[in-house]
Amino acid sequence: MSRTILIDPVTRIEGHSKITIYLNDAGEVRDARFHVTQFRGFEKFCEGRPYTEMPALTARTCGICPISHLMAAAKACDEILAVRIPETAAMLRRILNLGQIIQSHALSFFHLSSPDLLLGMDAPPEQRNILGLAASHPEMARDGIWLRKFGQQVIEKMAGKRIHPAWVVPGGVGSPLSPETRDWMLGQIPEGIKIIQRVLEWYKTTYSQFTEEIEYFANFPSLFMGLVSDDDYLEHYDGTLRVVDERRKVVAEGILPSEYQDYISEYVEPDSYLKSPYYKLMGYPEGIYRVGPLARLNVADRIGAPLAAVELFTFRKLSKGSVLSSFHYHYARLIEILYGFERIEQLLNDPDILSEHVRAHAGPNRGEGVGMSEAPRGMLLHHYKVDRNGLITWANLIIATGHNNLAMNRGIAQAAKHYVKGDKIKEGALNRVEAVIRCYDPCLSCSTHAFGEMPLLLQLVAPDGKVLDETARAI
Repeated sequence: MSRTILIDPVTRIEGHSKITIYLNDAGEVRDARFHVTQFRGFEKFCEGRPYTEMPALTARTCGICPISHLMAAAKACDEILAVRIPETAAMLRRILNLGQIIQSHALSFFHLSSPDLLLGMDAPPEQRNILGLAASHPEMARDGIWLRKFGQQVIEKMAGKRIHPAWVVPGGVGSPLSPETRDWMLGQIPEGIKIIQRVLEWYKTTYSQFTEEIEYFANFPSLFMGLVSDDDYLEHYDGTLRVVDERRKVVAEGILPSEYQDYISEYVEPDSYLKSPYYKLMGYPEGIYRVGPLARLNVADRIGAPLAAVELFTFRKLSKGSVLSSFHYHYARLIEILYGFERIEQLLNDPDILSEHVRAHAGPNRGEGVGMSEAPRGMLLHHYKVDRNGLITWANLIIATGHNNLAMNRGIAQAAKHYVKGDKIKEGALNRVEAVIRCYDPCLSCSTHAFGEMPLLLQLVAPDGKVLDETARAI
């Protein structure tokens, strides 16, 4: 008799989702599916709005990573203006985006995932959270709070407020950087580097405790996709797309934002509001690929920051080819936090960083624009079409979490087949299946443009529809 286990809602993630685990007659896992259960449809909301509103409007898809949407939207609008923004404006956008990446990665690692790493995957759920972490490992909790606070303060001091600022605009940014803000950021960077290096050293000692999770947490061959610079460095703001396979062999590179439809297609499954993008040249569902910090470190040849470059060298030792286990998303996030501090310092020391020339002014000169940047969770794409008056006639947003949808589904199936046994739900098995999703740090409000509470449910269902076991949790 086949049965079904339903996890609804998935906990310690951003957004609404559930997981269904299907068992066969022998009680073994046959398959698993990750369902995103809400929808807002931001693309339709945008139609009829002036293109100038798009950065501020699309940033409202999420309160966790609005800066990422500001970046992609503004770059799409730059294309509609057909302008090259001032170099200082590009540097300021880069700093703001890195502040976003630091604060978001800190939230993901310290608040959402480190309770599993420090308290154990089998720890009681009432303890396995940020409050339990603060009680048992106060220094680690303080480190996470400091890092996230720094990223948020960078956003606030540069753009005016921490959530949904309107400072990033078509053609550049709204105002130049003040000397006081520059000096404040430069003064904070040594402490940030000290903290993240301390965390990195601790994290690398934990591998022996999680050998099984490393083996079964979405560990499989796939493509990886991310932006790289013209000279093959890690890139978050500009550059072109590169795709590599499980051997780190380049499958495609030099892909311009305007060419994305030649390489990426989107499929809609009937059981989820989250779209399933795939690599077009391999078809669906074979064209599975991953984005985000793990993918970025797999596609880039080098990092333009000395301390992070040393960590990348150590990261490369995890595999002869691409690092395949999604458990290592955690390590990649920590490396990117370190890189963020180093790169911000480099940009702040540029002699033109205080220039007042930070915006190019123009009207709509093109009927279409595509903006692409790296959000904390991976490549983010905004594609707009406008009429002669600059009003949006069509919009498409491909969010990082969507890019990872096929990989997340395959990952939970792999973990469930290893950890879920029989017709009773064990807390540790349930948490490990959820933890696969947390490796990707999904932002479901972004990816389905939804709002509301974030609960998680797990049910075990017989083939006749009878619920054999059930557990529900709220965040």
